[in-house]
Amino acid sequence: MRVRLLLPVFFLIIACGDKVSNTLLIYSHGAVMRTDTTEKRIHLVFTGDEFADGGEILRETLGKHDVKGSFFLTGNFYRNPDFGPIIRGLHEDGHYLGAHSDRHLLYATWEDRDSLLVTRDEFLKDLLDNYKEMERFGVRKGDAPYYIPPYEWYNEEIARWTQEAGFILVNFTPGTYSNADWTIPEPGRQYVSSDSIYARILRYEEKNGLNGFILLTHIGAHPDRPDPFYDYMDDLITVLKERGYRFTLLDEAIPH
Repeated sequence: MRVRLLLPVFFLIIACGDKVSNTLLIYSHGAVMRTDTTEKRIHLVFTGDEFADGGEILRETLGKHDVKGSFFLTGNFYRNPDFGPIIRGLHEDGHYLGAHSDRHLLYATWEDRDSLLVTRDEFLKDLLDNYKEMERFGVRKGDAPYYIPPYEWYNEEIARWTQEAGFILVNFTPGTYSNADWTIPEPGRQYVSSDSIYARILRYEEKNGLNGFILLTHIGAHPDRPDPFYDYMDDLITVLKERGYRFTLLDEAIPH
């Protein structure tokens, strides 16, 4: 994973059914990366592949605040027998369980996002294999229309293939570096401490606001990370609630 800004960005107004109407969505390279900025609403999303050590802490924290989160997990994650209890617990609590690719593939080169590393058939097989693993936990494709790409790295072709498969590509809102909570203090790698991430989120909120933010962190952290960000989530939710934000699932803001 790498920390990157997503450009270009454009706006789309969608008028649709009962849940969402006249909703302003912000897209980048074909994926929804922010919802209506006139609403003081934040969407907490969590991705996972190898690690699930924060699962129970996040479940307890979200339950304490009566907040629902969206958990985008790979097929690797769903297949891991050690992770079964947390997956079932999140499902029972009413959190969104979604897909993050089956094998956590890199879709495009880091140097040129338009240079694909997968064919359409490889992409579709990997995507649908992810949903097959989800079905074992009672999550059907119709229950999980939103999809976050592996590494949060994709292009317009991937977005088009996702739409043709009947799903909606979603990505995090850039600006806070919340997604850098996977980094570890290792030579040659960019490490961003959780203190820094926490401060950046609140500083960004003070300057720009977090309306419609898709705020992405991870359900687990590498053992070498000394300060997993899930330990900060309780304080973060508390502060942002005090600042007037509410936390909702994606389906309140993104039509499907």
